[in-house]
Amino acid sequence: MRCSLGATPACKVLLWTDILEFLRQLILETKLQEERKWGMPTYTLNGKNVVILGVFKESCVLSFLKGELLEDPFQLLERPGPNSQKSRFIRFTQLSQAQEIEDEIKEYLLQAIEVERLGKKASAKPVIPVLPEELLQKFAEHPGLESAFLALTPGRQRGYVIHFSEAKQSTTRLNRIEKCLPKIFAGKGMLD
Repeated sequence: MRCSLGATPACKVLLWTDILEFLRQLILETKLQEERKWGMPTYTLNGKNVVILGVFKESCVLSFLKGELLEDPFQLLERPGPNSQKSRFIRFTQLSQAQEIEDEIKEYLLQAIEVERLGKKASAKPVIPVLPEELLQKFAEHPGLESAFLALTPGRQRGYVIHFSEAKQSTTRLNRIEKCLPKIFAGKGMLD
């Protein structure tokens, strides 16, 4: 389990069991195979991840991993966040909501399967992060920091830059950078 509340009465999955079971049955009617990855039901085609069922406190989602490649004629697909690139999801809070758009969900599932079957790749949009001034300042103060930071994977660099840049005040950005120095020097990402 990813969450310490997993398999307990406080588990948020229990809030959405009826919707999740409905979505699961729709998915199982397709060619997708059910697996468990990252502690979540993940549905694959020839070993490639296609969709995931996810849960949050306020909703559950049907997440399409190559969602940017799907047409969205019903305007149901959402980006998980402002910095997300490839995945898209449909959010649910009531079983009736999912039942009302059953045909649309099936169409998105068929599209996702076809995208994977054809081997389409989501566009690799290398995002060159704009480094905050405070990070550049720390590069000058700490020998080896710049090379350690640039040795990180692009995703780890991006994670740090987003974390540092979200702070509104320069002192907060400097504090965040200072706290992350050991991880950066160790070659680890924010969540490692």
